[in-house]
Amino acid sequence: MKEGFIPVGEGLPSQWTEGDETITRTTAWSAPGCHNGCGVLLHTDKEGNLTKVEGDPDCPFNEGRLCLRCLAMPQTMNDPHRALYPLKRPRDQRGNPDAWERTTWDDAIDIIVKNMKEIKEKYGAHTFMFNQGTGRDITYYQTYLASAYGSANVLGWQAGESCYLPRISGMAGTLGGFFLTDYSQQFVDRYDNPDWVAPETLVVWGANFLNSNSDGNMGYWTIELMKRGTKLIVIDPRLTWLSAHAEQRLRLRPGTDGALALGLCNYIIENDLYDHDFVDKWTYGFDELKEVCKPYTLEKTAEICWLDPDDIARAARTIATSKPCAMQWGLAVDCNNDEAVPQAHAIQCVFIITGQIDNPGGNFLPVDIQTYEGPGFSTGLLTEEDRNLKIGVDRFPMYKYGSTAASGDAMLECLETGEPYQMHGAWIQSASPLVCCANDPDRVYNAMKDLDFICMIDPYMNATAQALADVFLPVCMFPERNGIALTTGSQRAARMTKVCEPKGESKSDPEIVLEVGKKLCPEHFQWETVEDLFTDFIETTGVTFEELEDLQPIYPPFEYYKHEKGLLRPDGQPGFNTQTGRIEIYSTMFQSMGLDPLPYFEEPVPGPVSDPEKFEKYPYILITGTRRPAFFHSEHRTIPGLRRVNPDPLVEIHPDDAKDLDVHDGEWVWLTNYQGRCKRKVSVSKEALKGVFTADHAWYYPEAGPENLYDVRELNVNNLIPYTTGKSGFGTNMKANLCTIEKFKED
Repeated sequence: MKEGFIPVGEGLPSQWTEGDETITRTTAWSAPGCHNGCGVLLHTDKEGNLTKVEGDPDCPFNEGRLCLRCLAMPQTMNDPHRALYPLKRPRDQRGNPDAWERTTWDDAIDIIVKNMKEIKEKYGAHTFMFNQGTGRDITYYQTYLASAYGSANVLGWQAGESCYLPRISGMAGTLGGFFLTDYSQQFVDRYDNPDWVAPETLVVWGANFLNSNSDGNMGYWTIELMKRGTKLIVIDPRLTWLSAHAEQRLRLRPGTDGALALGLCNYIIENDLYDHDFVDKWTYGFDELKEVCKPYTLEKTAEICWLDPDDIARAARTIATSKPCAMQWGLAVDCNNDEAVPQAHAIQCVFIITGQIDNPGGNFLPVDIQTYEGPGFSTGLLTEEDRNLKIGVDRFPMYKYGSTAASGDAMLECLETGEPYQMHGAWIQSASPLVCCANDPDRVYNAMKDLDFICMIDPYMNATAQALADVFLPVCMFPERNGIALTTGSQRAARMTKVCEPKGESKSDPEIVLEVGKKLCPEHFQWETVEDLFTDFIETTGVTFEELEDLQPIYPPFEYYKHEKGLLRPDGQPGFNTQTGRIEIYSTMFQSMGLDPLPYFEEPVPGPVSDPEKFEKYPYILITGTRRPAFFHSEHRTIPGLRRVNPDPLVEIHPDDAKDLDVHDGEWVWLTNYQGRCKRKVSVSKEALKGVFTADHAWYYPEAGPENLYDVRELNVNNLIPYTTGKSGFGTNMKANLCTIEKFKED
């Protein structure tokens, strides 16, 4: 093991027996979804069946806590809806559920490899796209496969790649890296670590992580901070549990977060509340920020955001005077405004000018275990010509210089127009764009349906597979596989240990990639087993996959104030990994890309200000993507115990709005706008902000059957969301749209 790494599991048993059961210490990762990697104890009986899942109290990350989805894993393992065998069907039978034919793994892989080779030889590797979802370790392996094949066209299908990438891009442009909220998750001894202090104040910005537990963040960590005296400021249109227990809450108009951030900065600067020492020593562009913020007076900011000026002032004073103050932001920042990157830039500035970066109890800079030189995000296999063929690089400089992803917006236009070239094939893994990811799913379906070849890899035969796929490969669940859970956000490397045989003939995501890779481009896939691949993948730890079983999870060494110690720059000098060596409030990276180097706010489009004509016809603001504790995106709808928690797709509305519209709690309605409509059950709740509706996402009814495509066409809230993005190519408006409600009538 490399010097400084701490093996949490050393001295602890990795497996033992209690009565007739075997208990294994391991990690929950995937499939199904979720991307936290909680420590778990898996109970199996004499026949090797999973009987129970418990949280591992010895894992510092989750300390024995688990969510509903993990606790329900025995049900999920035995779900009769699972896909268990490779399938194929003729291309001209796409969409016909009766045309599927069971086949062997060898045959299915041969079909995939044959088609991929033919497309590469005839049209070039760049004409084959790789679509990936979230929550599984497929990102590492699928991206490596795409690079080895010669395609840079890897994407998530969201408009503006609006899942963390706008925030990551915003931080890359200022910090040359990224920060995380300091919940002590980087320490094995957590809250008892002598270097850590609890934040005096935690700002929760656009997140409801008690339900989502997103981005390597367990929701209960906030409760632990509250127990230790941390006060909350919650910025969220909805009244969540967190905002109900906050000292201050700002229920702003959706999509105006950037204006609020600039208003907070202006108040802090005008009232001389910023950290002079930190700003003078470690920032670049403060004077320019000062000018940009000046128009955002308390009165102007309050008018834009639908807030009280006194509440904004109080929040600004609390943030500036709390030592330390941390901020946990959520997906809303990425997708309630096309201009999400300057929005993220503005929010960062609130905490930059108050000196809350790289400090205990503030916003710390994580250690990156994975150097991305091995089988993950390996663009080293791509030539400069390959990278220049990535869809979106001609329109959005960030996709050329800053992002490994292709642009979903540009890809959709490419499929529809054949410009700059015609696409011919798709590999879709851990994703169902017609259900979950794609704004305007009908448009995406029509754009993809004429591709020469489409293969699908998933634990379930989902609606996208039924509609589009030619070959389907079944994925096993995490208790049925070995694997690595390696996340920068959670600061550790952990192991998944197989405790059950896979149901049917299902295989793990990395195993599928390895088997295809060996036949498709063997020169780049010379590992004998996935376990050999895993050992290479964690090479930076100095531990093999086999050794990890008795040591996991292992934590890298960590220090605060890296910028003062020369730990952030390749040259070893103090400062940040930017051109100026400082946090660039005025971003030279953005400037070099032809983007505004300073944060700014633009009204969400459409919106009551940007499009009053649409607002007159659709006078309610629509937030989509509400997280429910029983589901991870489109998964888990087939698990009875979880489905009972959330049986139907909801639209949450304020009682006054329900009265005005003459709709009642539990009533079915059409949620509709200029783009389309979807079917929803009304939930009348004071948690909603008056004038703002909140709708669940990723809905389908498994019971509706494949012949009806599981009713996804009428249940999908993405029917109401067009493809739009900002100047950078990152960000979209999925959480500040316009809509209204119509009485439900069967067509």
